[in-house]
Amino acid sequence: MRFMARTPAYPVKKLIALSEEQAAQIADFRFEARINSESDAMRRLIELGLEAARQQKDGG
Repeated sequence: MRFMARTPAYPVKKLIALSEEQAAQIADFRFEARINSESDAMRRLIELGLEAARQQKDGG
């Protein structure tokens, strides 16, 4: 029997360096928002930042 490989939910991987302060802020956000993983918290923060940038660009 052959099994089909599952497509990963997040196929693109990025490695970034953070300051201690940034890492602590992400951990605090994750705890306060009750987010299961650090990766999920970082994705959410990126989404929020991108949305804020779009709104700023659109003048609102």
